[in-house]
Amino acid sequence: MAKITMPVSNDFCPQCLYLYGTYKENGDPNYGLFCWATYCWDEGLKFVACIGQDKLTRDRIRAEGVFSASIISEAMLGAADYCGTHPGYEFDKSGKMESEEGAVLHVPVPKDSPWTFELQVDKTLPLDDKNESEIYICSIRNVLAEECLAGESDFEERLRQAAPVISVSTKYFPVRPVSLGDWGSMG
Repeated sequence: MAKITMPVSNDFCPQCLYLYGTYKENGDPNYGLFCWATYCWDEGLKFVACIGQDKLTRDRIRAEGVFSASIISEAMLGAADYCGTHPGYEFDKSGKMESEEGAVLHVPVPKDSPWTFELQVDKTLPLDDKNESEIYICSIRNVLAEECLAGESDFEERLRQAAPVISVSTKYFPVRPVSLGDWGSMG
């Protein structure tokens, strides 16, 4: 099969969607929709988030050093999309997600998310000279999950129940779990 050179894009780079939650100065919850996140290992599992450009979510993470990162389920997608396409500087998004406070940190947690990390920023890495883009390496201080996702039951079934949404290019897609095998079982 012939290969051609393409423009740089995130096509064919699936990314999990997260609502990052912070409290505004007035105490109202604020959520932003993000997908530039991953994990690393540094004396334990860490959450790594990248935020570029001016955003209220980034301002509040800078001010408080804590935030929540909640998996977006299919049922939450409409409200999450609104939170991701309406800037917190201009729109009050606090009524879009029913929230509660985190169990360990002072962060808002969407009640409908099946899985939420309560995160404390350990390191901030600037990416540009304008101080607009940053990477946050965070300790996972707590995980809040729906009870049905706990335990050692069939992972594919738990994944179906969580119904996470991913982003590829500029589109949202469901995760339809069909296992292709376990790590180390292919060859």
